[in-house]
Amino acid sequence: MSIGEKIQTDIITAMKAKDEHRLTTLRMVKSALKSKEIDKREALTDAEETQILTTLIKQRKDSVEQFTKGNRPQLAEKEQLEIAMIEAYLPKAASEDEIRAVVKGAIEHLSQDGQRPTLKDLGTAMRVVQQRIQASGVRADGKLVSEIVKAELVK
Repeated sequence: MSIGEKIQTDIITAMKAKDEHRLTTLRMVKSALKSKEIDKREALTDAEETQILTTLIKQRKDSVEQFTKGNRPQLAEKEQLEIAMIEAYLPKAASEDEIRAVVKGAIEHLSQDGQRPTLKDLGTAMRVVQQRIQASGVRADGKLVSEIVKAELVK
């Protein structure tokens, strides 16, 4: 069952349970997926659906930060709840240790020529790490991955 199909069944469940906040959040997610599908003019792949959900989560995190700065804790809490609801449809998030292991493996792969990559090779290292993370079927926060890659390249 794809993410879109799961969301549709959960929308029906939320309607029956009269859970308004969950219903509006799921409808917003479905709308974002449908909009992208219309723009693309064909069905979305699982990777594309995951990317859209990741973008929605990132938007919510930015909103939480802004609401917290603006002393609006109620709105920040609402956004946090939406983040939790959306994350339930995504694959498991990788832990920092898992990311670090992938980064070390990628750096070893890049240093097979006998020369260890430096901070100048950050873009190349990030591409390899992102491909390996995506291939492993987990997801990772890009900011955290970038920080770990930088730290490992500086060593």
